[in-house]
Amino acid sequence: MLFQFFQYHLGSSVDRTYPDGRKIHLSLVANPSHLECVNPVVLGKARAKQFYCGDTEEDRRNVVPILLHGDAAFAGQGVVYETMQLAGVDDFNVGGTIHVIVNNQIGFTTNPINSRSTPYSSDLGKAFNAPIFHCNGDDPVAVTRCLEMAVEWRHEWGTDVIIDMICYRRNGHNELDQPMFTQPKLYKAITKHPHTLDIYEKRLIEEGTLTREEAKEIRDFTLQSYEQDLIASKSYTPRPEDWLSSKWSGFKSPRQHSRVRPTGVDLDVLRFVGTKAGEVPEDFKLHRQMVKIFDQRKEMAQTGVNIDWGCAEAMAFGTLLLEGNHVRLTGQDVQRGTFSHRHAVVKDQETEAEYTPLNSLANFVSASAPLDELSAGCPDTQAKLTVRNSILSEFAVLGFEHGYSLENPNALVLWEAQFGDFVNGAQVMLDQFIAAGEDKWLRQSGLVMLLPHGYDGQGAEHSSCRVERYLQMVEEDPHYIPPSGKDEGMQIQKTNWQIVNITTPANFFHCLRRQVHRDFRKPMIVVSPKNLLRNKRCVSSLEDMGPGTIFHRTFDEADPEISDNPDKVTTLVFCTGQIYYELITEREMLGRKDVAVVRLEQIAPFAFDNVAQYCAKYNNAEVVWAQQEPKNMGCYAYITPRMMTATRELNKKEKRPRYVGRMVSSAPATGMGKVHKQEYADIMDGIFGEEHAHMVLGMEKNSVE
Repeated sequence: MLFQFFQYHLGSSVDRTYPDGRKIHLSLVANPSHLECVNPVVLGKARAKQFYCGDTEEDRRNVVPILLHGDAAFAGQGVVYETMQLAGVDDFNVGGTIHVIVNNQIGFTTNPINSRSTPYSSDLGKAFNAPIFHCNGDDPVAVTRCLEMAVEWRHEWGTDVIIDMICYRRNGHNELDQPMFTQPKLYKAITKHPHTLDIYEKRLIEEGTLTREEAKEIRDFTLQSYEQDLIASKSYTPRPEDWLSSKWSGFKSPRQHSRVRPTGVDLDVLRFVGTKAGEVPEDFKLHRQMVKIFDQRKEMAQTGVNIDWGCAEAMAFGTLLLEGNHVRLTGQDVQRGTFSHRHAVVKDQETEAEYTPLNSLANFVSASAPLDELSAGCPDTQAKLTVRNSILSEFAVLGFEHGYSLENPNALVLWEAQFGDFVNGAQVMLDQFIAAGEDKWLRQSGLVMLLPHGYDGQGAEHSSCRVERYLQMVEEDPHYIPPSGKDEGMQIQKTNWQIVNITTPANFFHCLRRQVHRDFRKPMIVVSPKNLLRNKRCVSSLEDMGPGTIFHRTFDEADPEISDNPDKVTTLVFCTGQIYYELITEREMLGRKDVAVVRLEQIAPFAFDNVAQYCAKYNNAEVVWAQQEPKNMGCYAYITPRMMTATRELNKKEKRPRYVGRMVSSAPATGMGKVHKQEYADIMDGIFGEEHAHMVLGMEKNSVE
């Protein structure tokens, strides 16, 4: 099996059969104009193919990633280095990549002397001890020999190989360019230089391999084939199999309705998974603090109460594994978790041997739900959990995981940023592949991005994942409620991705399982918590994840005394994420029963129907949007027109939310603790203090003007 990439925008795949009966599958990955950014995507998809083949040395020989580079791009784009740095890392190793540099000695209009600081464009390979073959692009035999040696080297040693094919670009950057403007000497020489085909044909005739008549016959046949294919392309109708692998058979497009499915799990299975997530072999030497953490995890599972974020995540992973779904999570600190909440992989304190508890779930049989119902008739097996700390890269690693997610929809593939704003370094991947991949290239992906976010006084570098950027890219008209607006599944199908900021471990459990328990795939950005990981109020019960339960896009006011008396509510606060717990804590301290707090768990696509229902329920209340972020960030700009549309169209009574949050700012957060505390106090006063509320309104008016 060959997995290949060319410098061309639209991808495809084909099976090629040779005269001796051998077959090879060629897969071409769609590639945007952002040079080299497709490299890690190719490797991620290749690694996934190898994994699903069995992940042996032989499988790595059968699945070969080939990357074509430009000379200036290979030398100049940092993602090339990041991608090559993955070559020897566990769970990223693809058994070597064949790099072919099409060295046309020009970077658009820049000469080599100004496009790099090294003698050769391929010199980056020296940092990785990769063999580098330099060959003459005018000599097809030399190029062929280099490619054969590259494949043989890769198969023997399992490392990257580089071919530097020295050639030229006859017409400049494209056929409409005038290359003489910028490279007059070079293009005077190129104009006089014979074509590669002419050079090779002359050589074959002179050495007696071909006659002139035979050469002409080959030319005519080839040109005729090209003309026939060009004519046929005008009436060609693409087939679904040209775009999706067999693993995607049966998955629905945005035009085909998919029903919402329950994601709850049998309570015995949940107890078992939670317990196993806190167990290690008897002779395994856990750190003494880990012993306590694992004991707490087992207690949560067995009692069924006070289940925290890490335990709920483990239950989501474990139940998917028992159902036969591969789960893969990578990022810079994912095994332990940046905030020491996950501990999916633990280390023996004496030997440093790794142990992954959730890879020891097989052979479990539940009294009320036999395992053969859970894992598709395979009671002695489970799918594999891969949790691997990555290199210190966002661009390449996120691209790798995106590529991995394209291969098989029956897997949960996640990437976690160390802090949410670190994903800034991978913005090209979000813009070019993840946000628009289905629209541009008909490629669905269920990739999950976990971006820790929360204003805890840590300063501008560690507070915001910049959720406003991803909301801006949501394919959803803020002034229009789609006919399927009351159908959660169809609404998600019609947009490009999902953005959630979840407040309960159980809802996070359902959110992760929902990604797999659908017959379509959408990327999902999770504005994931930091201080909620240990917030004693942010807990769930086993019943919240039991049979018949599902993910909730929104939550109404949780205090029955308030929600059951909507006419007494004077302020209806909408919010999302961490600020919810801050608001209800403040409300309890003040003893207020006239303020209702509603949570948007799923920010996008927007829950028009639920928001309208809450506004209608608390009809006498002023509507407020509260957020931690500055006014020009966060969700305010996204939710405001949608809330107005929802209330206008569904309630016939438009409501515009009053803004409460931090003032506009160029930096995501202040670096001064005193200022952070004052901003927090101002937000609370904006909700609960009448006098200060008027001051916030005044500031809002001034900022608008």
